[in-house]
Amino acid sequence: MNNRELADTFTLIANLLEIKGEVIYVTLAYRKAAENLLSLGRAASEYWKEGKLREIPGVGKAIAEKIDELLSTGRLGFLENLKTEIPPSLAEWLQVPGLGPKKIALIWKELGITTLAELGEVASAGKLRSLPGMGEKSEAQILLGIESLARRSGRIPIGRAYPLAQHIISELKKIPGVVAASTAGSLRRMRSTVGDLDILVASADSTPVMAAFTTLPGVIRVLGKGETKASIEFADGLRAQLWVHPPERFGTALQYATGSKDHNVQLRQLALEKGLSLSEHALTRTDGSGEILCATEEAVYQAIGLPWIAPELREDRGEVQAAKMGNLPRLIEVADIHADLQTHSTWSDGKLTILELARAAARRGMRVIAFTDHSVSLGVTGGLSMERHVEQQREIEAAQRELGDTIRILHASEVEIRADGSLDYPDDFLASLDLVLASLHTSLRQPREKVTQRLINAIRNPHVDIIGHPTGRLIPDREGADLDMDAVLAAAAETGVALEINANPARLDLEDIYARRARDMGIPISINTDSHSESDLDMLPFGVAIARRAWLTPADIINAWPTEQLLDWLARRG
Repeated sequence: MNNRELADTFTLIANLLEIKGEVIYVTLAYRKAAENLLSLGRAASEYWKEGKLREIPGVGKAIAEKIDELLSTGRLGFLENLKTEIPPSLAEWLQVPGLGPKKIALIWKELGITTLAELGEVASAGKLRSLPGMGEKSEAQILLGIESLARRSGRIPIGRAYPLAQHIISELKKIPGVVAASTAGSLRRMRSTVGDLDILVASADSTPVMAAFTTLPGVIRVLGKGETKASIEFADGLRAQLWVHPPERFGTALQYATGSKDHNVQLRQLALEKGLSLSEHALTRTDGSGEILCATEEAVYQAIGLPWIAPELREDRGEVQAAKMGNLPRLIEVADIHADLQTHSTWSDGKLTILELARAAARRGMRVIAFTDHSVSLGVTGGLSMERHVEQQREIEAAQRELGDTIRILHASEVEIRADGSLDYPDDFLASLDLVLASLHTSLRQPREKVTQRLINAIRNPHVDIIGHPTGRLIPDREGADLDMDAVLAAAAETGVALEINANPARLDLEDIYARRARDMGIPISINTDSHSESDLDMLPFGVAIARRAWLTPADIINAWPTEQLLDWLARRG
């Protein structure tokens, strides 16, 4: 069993124990073991063979014994016995938004159903609303949750895939003879979720590259290995594929493997118009007079009469036509961002003090940082009352004196948009803040008209400057609110409020298609890290990638503006 399979086993145990009603510290122990197994740098089976299972963080005597049994026999008696008490299919129900273990146990015991299909049937038939503690609203939420679950793709969040791919590339570049290495496919186009990792290498000798790839730390299985292609699986279940091409053919191979399919169709048609056939190996003259080898992508595009097109744009959304006319935008880059307008300190749910996080941001080149600690009604985050905001202001002033002019600190708030559409603070208090960022976190499953109106209410509040992560989605576990984006964008265009692209790879919200529409409508955009720790500041490239996919330029992004222009914009809005 690989680490992913072991982790899935312990997660299943935790889920079934929760439904059974086991005390929380027991279920947490299994969940912690599952998390630590997934984060191991090598296979748990290696620790097992060495007799060192207890060295795995979070693995005590009882968990170690269970891992030993699983790796020795492929089964676990404890889990088999638990399955006789609690139908294992009930664990799938926990993925339905808003359906917790107590409700699951209630429905199972009262109605005797065990599958998601049966749950959908009884909810559709109106048979849940009469159960104790439930009603029509709960029943409707469960139906929406089942529909949401059915739409999940099983693709890998980019926040998980990208770091691993970069590590693989850095290792392969160390091999003598490797001229270039790159991601490809949807990962190189920086989509928010990807399939398997696709990696291309340019080298005249594939043998050492294949050997290094198939023996990378964490690889537990080689799924296939040939002369120029290999496929591997890591301990957490993630898979990667490698292709090795001669350096002189690397450009056409990388262009082909990056895609998208529709973009490539456009390029092949342009090539044919110039008497060329474009493949992953070369450009071939259709008159039979030979090949044109391209070591770089720039050479490929030049041969068919185009400037190089950034991978993030290659979705057949007009990029080829823009390239023909010389109208490709100068896309936003990480280096263009000089302000972070959503961060959290120890005043709410952050890990660092204001001084610590501001100093860390300054080291990364930020000239402005806004502390948007949560407002009071989001109690789980330790949201601030207005009185605590006054105390926080004093700490901000002290930190500003300490840091001088290295970075400007703004006293701000991430204000909760309540279920009734009102904001957490009165207007006179909002007016006293340097920046107000309003967000949806709760009641996301409200009917479309109601949740849309909540957001529009916030957009029309004259003291709101930015709408944070507009849909409230969490990748891959929670769909965003079912917003009428036409209405939301129209209200933002009317008021001039900025919409956020949240750089946290679990959010990446606003999506690129809406960010591009927002730009076309003249709506300003803000790219923020939503940092709760120092390492979160390094999530900025994910948000920038979404903006690049949306064709955004530095002029479109308020935190790429010069500091005085940004502060003047905020002052005029306030």
